[in-house]
Amino acid sequence: MSESLQLVRITVNGRSYARGLKPNTTLQNFLRLECGLTGTKKGCELGVCGACTVLLDGDPVNSCMVLAVEADGSDVLTIEGVSAPGGDLHPLQKAFVKHDALQCGYCTPGMIMNALGLLLKNPEPSRKEIIEGMEENLCRCGAHNRIIEAIQTAAVEMKGGVKV
Repeated sequence: MSESLQLVRITVNGRSYARGLKPNTTLQNFLRLECGLTGTKKGCELGVCGACTVLLDGDPVNSCMVLAVEADGSDVLTIEGVSAPGGDLHPLQKAFVKHDALQCGYCTPGMIMNALGLLLKNPEPSRKEIIEGMEENLCRCGAHNRIIEAIQTAAVEMKGGVKV
């Protein structure tokens, strides 16, 4: 018995995609396999590590826990869409580099996406608010303090004028 496909329309990084998908296709697999955007990492695939974090209509979500059909009609921003069109790094990306807030780099896209979601809602977070806001993202390399410092730096540089 073949599974029927459902038409899903999602705007990803400003580009519209329309695909016939199996109802159980995750947003993560849609992004990686249908859109070719592999910056959204596969981690635990249980929604606990944050490696697959993207912004769904401006809110950070674990894309492994969202079905693509649930995102129908939505706007998704992935790490590939964060840089300026000319390729200039976003202030968050620059701050991560400046503070060496990555080691292996596997968690970095999800960290940046969650931090961006945090700064969109709270342009001037306290250290405590950053720590609480980043609890859903794990870094096995132990760069957490540098990640917090990078987010603090980006918040100051962005001065509440978050540009995506």
